[in-house]
Parts: sequence; C-alpha cells; structure tokens
Amino acid sequence: MERVGDARELVRGYVDALSAVDEAMRAAFPSLERLADVLGLVHSRRISRSGQAGTYSYTVHGAGCRFVCDNGSLVDVDFAADGSEVFDLWRLRCYGLSLPEPLDVTDQDLRAAVRSLQPLLAEVRPGWFSVAD
Repeated sequence: MERVGDARELVRGYVDALSAVDEAMRAAFPSLERLADVLGLVHSRRISRSGQAGTYSYTVHGAGCRFVCDNGSLVDVDFAADGSEVFDLWRLRCYGLSLPEPLDVTDQDLRAAVRSLQPLLAEVRPGWFSVAD
C-alpha cells in the first residue's frame, strides 16, 4: 500500500509542478491566457520553440510542451483540442524519475493513485488525465 501512497504523492507533485509551470509561463509571456496558448505563440513565431521562463526551460513538441526545472525535474504535458492540459502514466513516470530523489513507481500503482485522486483528476480519454475544473 505504501507504493500507492508514493504514487499518489508523485501525482500530486506533478499537478503542483504543472501549476508552477503555468504560473512561470504566464509571467514570462503575459499574452498567455492558458498554458496551451504557447502552441499558438510558437506556430505564429511570436516565441521560439524552446526557451526559458523563470526557472524552467521549455521545448514545444507536437501537441504539447516539455518543461525542465532548474533542479532537473521534468514536466511534460500535451494539450487536448479544447486547450486543456492532459497527461498519461508515461509522463507521470518520467516526472517521478526526474525528481532530485527519484520515485520509480509502476503503472499499476500510478493508475490506482490517479483513481484515488478523483474528482481532483478526470480521465478525459482512456489512459489520459486532466486536472478537473
């Protein structure tokens, strides 16, 4: 059961880190109304595909963005068609492994942790999650 507790803390940490990324990006780019708007800024060439925002470096990829904090922790997120931030178990595991004290948890434990954190999190399509409004 402790493993699910670790996984739950990892998921909460990811959600908190995603919120911190959002704050840093909005501070760096005041025209952002939501984090997903970074895609439009890159496509319109108003900002570079990769750069720095506060203590984060960012790289826009496909349907999302990868953020690396100056402590090495990694937050990778995709954006749904409606602009919501979505993530899967792989992104959660990458975050856990990138922490200063890495947390390696199984997909099974992560799945149980995500389910235990509903209604904070919503499964928006099979295997993909979003922070609920």
